[in-house]
Amino acid sequence: MKHRIVRLTWLTVVLGLIAPPLLAERNLIPSLEGIPDVCSERPNEPDWMQNIALRDAYQRVLVQDIYRAQSIERVVETGSCDCATRFPTWDSAEVTFRENHADADRSGMLHASDTYNRRANEFRSQAQAICEAAGNW
Repeated sequence: MKHRIVRLTWLTVVLGLIAPPLLAERNLIPSLEGIPDVCSERPNEPDWMQNIALRDAYQRVLVQDIYRAQSIERVVETGSCDCATRFPTWDSAEVTFRENHADADRSGMLHASDTYNRRANEFRSQAQAICEAAGNW
């Protein structure tokens, strides 16, 4: 009898921990439209990035990391988080990639991605505060 009570109690605890998140997940149905919550008029990635071969995807990731770092730094530098500042065209990130990284091998690009991510993370909390105040986070 004692084992049944322990098992039942354990099962009740487990179900109590699992069931609420499962029920909450049902309410998180992703939208198929892909419309962002803020700044819905964002510029599209350049075509070459969207059509890049899977084996070269690290190049796309690097340009995305450059873009993110530049955007976050720009928000902090200007103190503004309007949509054009937070989500500018991809031109600057592409130029940075082509001038500084296009000839690098995969390992070099992965290292550069790490560097840009660190830069973005240094400014992230400041940018978040500015963007939250503007309603764009």
